[in-house]
Amino acid sequence: MTGNDILIAQCAIEREPVDPLERLVTEVLDISSLLFGLFIVVAAVAIVIIYVIDRTQTQQAIRRNYPVIGRLRYLFEHLGVFFRQYFFAMDREELPLNRAERAWVARAAKNVDATIAFGSTKPLNTPGSIFFLNSMFPPLDSESAVRTPITYGAGVAREPYETHAFFNISAMSYGALSGPAIQALSAGAAKSGIWLNTGEGGLSPFHLSGGCDLVFQIGTAKYGVRHPDNSLNEERLQDIARHPQIKMFEIKLSQGAKPGKGGILPGNKVTDVIASTRGIPIGEDSISPNRHVDIANTEELLDMIVRVRDLTGKPTGIKFVLGRAEWLEELCLAIHARGIDTAPDFISLDSADGGTGAAPQSLMDNVGLPLFSSLPQLVDQLCHYGLRDRIRVIASGKLITPAAVAAALCLGADSVNSARGFMFSLGCIQALQCNQNTCPTGITTHDSKLQRGLEPISKADRVAEYAKHLQHEVEVMAHSCGVVDPHKLAREHAFMVDERGRPQPLERLLPTPQCASEYRRS
Repeated sequence: MTGNDILIAQCAIEREPVDPLERLVTEVLDISSLLFGLFIVVAAVAIVIIYVIDRTQTQQAIRRNYPVIGRLRYLFEHLGVFFRQYFFAMDREELPLNRAERAWVARAAKNVDATIAFGSTKPLNTPGSIFFLNSMFPPLDSESAVRTPITYGAGVAREPYETHAFFNISAMSYGALSGPAIQALSAGAAKSGIWLNTGEGGLSPFHLSGGCDLVFQIGTAKYGVRHPDNSLNEERLQDIARHPQIKMFEIKLSQGAKPGKGGILPGNKVTDVIASTRGIPIGEDSISPNRHVDIANTEELLDMIVRVRDLTGKPTGIKFVLGRAEWLEELCLAIHARGIDTAPDFISLDSADGGTGAAPQSLMDNVGLPLFSSLPQLVDQLCHYGLRDRIRVIASGKLITPAAVAAALCLGADSVNSARGFMFSLGCIQALQCNQNTCPTGITTHDSKLQRGLEPISKADRVAEYAKHLQHEVEVMAHSCGVVDPHKLAREHAFMVDERGRPQPLERLLPTPQCASEYRRS
């Protein structure tokens, strides 16, 4: 081959077209290199700026002494709650609700297998724990009785309320919870035949959307039924009572997470709908008074109960977390002095370990009696004064599993309310951000982008399944104890672990009271 031939061949090679894919890859690599270089420059500039800011600020010592890297402390602090619950905490040690409890709720809500294998991880010697005494001859499934109905306001209210449900949705207001969350709870409650308490935030369209039975809560600010001075608006109250879904009214004196402190709703959660529902300004913190302005003593409390019941014609009760137990005797004596019909139709007893979206830590951690201490006191006092048949008792506070509900029934409750259990059924991951409007599951936020993850129709099914499975498993436990109906569970069917870690019959530690017979109503 001559030199000219070689030159012609080289020119032909040079003129050969480049593969488009090769060209694209080359261009992408060039652009990536450019962007990476730009990122390095921007990152370096940002680090210098942050370094200068941290070094010169005087508010935080960590950032001043360790500029830039000191900021990681706050990131790790924020992420710690997520890492603990998934990687470090054991199944039974996390608070406020542990992984084993949350996992049971999740399985029940999804209607999947809720059995476990290879033995329990629950310690059997923790002081204060309640366990159950099985019968040698439990009733057969064919011998199971129809669930006993519970009647509120019988012979007193013009429209008494009867239900077969002994497990219902506790007070969670629209505002503390998002619209989609309330929608799902309302629809799920209707499907499972349980009631939904509106919470102190008033009656919203979301509560009514599912068609369930509702208990309207009157908080200290009387949202939805208020005058500007926080007194009761009787006309508005009667308007609310005309809704056929409203079955009862509950006057809230206090709640477990913050006894002596009114409800707190941060201003960034007060949307126009919340403002119109509650009757408050948009975007401003919604803080309820410490108590009702028109209820300063027991006599005024009974006045308010009678007033609400007479205006609405519907059963009216009260809610509180117990502090000084002597007040129970004062309440019972006042009822007898004024007449048995002036009594509340029910008492919702909250626990000092109740939950809320926002509360001062000093109150949440340290004030009030826990439920399993206060519930026997309440039941025993009502029995002593012959009021147990007149006043229904509803227990509330961290009762999210069948065992907890069965324990409350053993101690004398007629039914149980749960808030956090139903939040878990909606998909709550216990992110502990309820008060920041940043709930990652859309349950306690009014950020529309975060709410988008909560689809009310499918979540309503989970709410209904959770309620159904929990009540069924309580019935299974009752059968194991030898009774055909959960309402027949009593202190004789359980034992409590004492301070030495030894089991003691609950009947011995908390003897069943002999109820006085001053009051009997058929």
